[in-house]
Amino acid sequence: MDRTEPGLEHAVVDGVATVVISNPAKRNAMTAAMWSALPGLLERLAADPAVGVLVLTGAGDTFCAGADIASLRHPADDPQALAVAAEEALAAFPRPTLAVIRGYCVGGGSQLAAACDLRFAEEGASFGVTPAKLGVVYAASSTRRLVALTGPATAKHLLFSGELIDTARALRTGLVDEVLPADELDKRVEAYVRTLVARSRLTQAAAKEFAAGREDRDAYWAEQARRSGDTAEGVAAFLERRAPRFTWTA
Repeated sequence: MDRTEPGLEHAVVDGVATVVISNPAKRNAMTAAMWSALPGLLERLAADPAVGVLVLTGAGDTFCAGADIASLRHPADDPQALAVAAEEALAAFPRPTLAVIRGYCVGGGSQLAAACDLRFAEEGASFGVTPAKLGVVYAASSTRRLVALTGPATAKHLLFSGELIDTARALRTGLVDEVLPADELDKRVEAYVRTLVARSRLTQAAAKEFAAGREDRDAYWAEQARRSGDTAEGVAAFLERRAPRFTWTA
């Protein structure tokens, strides 16, 4: 893809799928075409057995400055519906997801980051949820997700005011999980995703479902654990002081 044109870049290397939001002319704002493309891209990556972890980030020094406001002039595109569909597809991705955030993470950018399982940010990043600046009613599902992350008071502050908050407040309120200096973020992300890829996908998949509130699959996951042999392999590897070789895949 031409890096001067808006779009989603992706690559899979050593079990890690990296999706890059790229719209350099508009601080990586998401166009209607980009919102539309994300669910299909995620579906293809989820179907790839080589993918153990998904990293979402932005090109250059910005994560995502939100939706491309020009798209709001074309209500037939229903930009909010496109954004919510992309957000839900990201939240439903079956493997661990990590947003790596630099610079602005605003509007639709915060919506995507919140849909990831975890968020690591560079010091100096800024976060905002800005529908009140445009007279947009933020989707109920997106509001609930934000409340679950930050608590109702912070979610209301962000939604009522549209003001930006810094990394210190984002970390304190649970909007991000780690904040790192610029020269340490990539190293931390690389080490962390290597750890995730080495762990049991069975454990991760079950934990992701349970953390999302699903309550009807205990027996299913117990059966998956019994059939997979991952528990026996994990115990054997521990006793033999070697790296485990887990085999379960969805």
